[in-house]
Amino acid sequence: MTDIVVIVAIAQNGAIGKNNEIPWHIKEDFLHFKEKTMGCPVIMGDKTYDSLPANSRPLPGRENIVCTLLPDYKAEGATLFHDFNKAIEYVKGKGVEKAFVIGGATIYKLGMKVADVFELTRIYHDYDADAFYPEIDFSDWEEIAKDDHSGIDIKNKMNVKFSFITYKRKKQ
Repeated sequence: MTDIVVIVAIAQNGAIGKNNEIPWHIKEDFLHFKEKTMGCPVIMGDKTYDSLPANSRPLPGRENIVCTLLPDYKAEGATLFHDFNKAIEYVKGKGVEKAFVIGGATIYKLGMKVADVFELTRIYHDYDADAFYPEIDFSDWEEIAKDDHSGIDIKNKMNVKFSFITYKRKKQ
């Protein structure tokens, strides 16, 4: 059975993006993301795919699955779907252990409805943003692991505290 895992870094004020970029650059978070997702399919929206650095597009070592509503959209080296649920069916049909939902906001909103696991990097700082994570109903989730850290946000030249928190969906 394939676990669907939503993985995201969210600032204290719910921020996840600004001008189609991540508003921070915390090395430990990027390494955490890479370590968790390596070797697994990753599902994202077209804006998220387009926001990846050119030298990391598609994300290496992972099947990149891009969901788009644009009929002529092209994503070199990626698998395209025009329906998020079809992308989920596709990864479940592959028999992989897990697949990751990696953004943006619309894809996260859809992903939270079907996710089995929620990997949250909670950054204890407010950031200026134009993209925010959809509201989370934590009554659906049980925290199973939490690892507190501090590091440097290279983009904003400051120290930040953050936690890697793993939640498992509670059984209905």
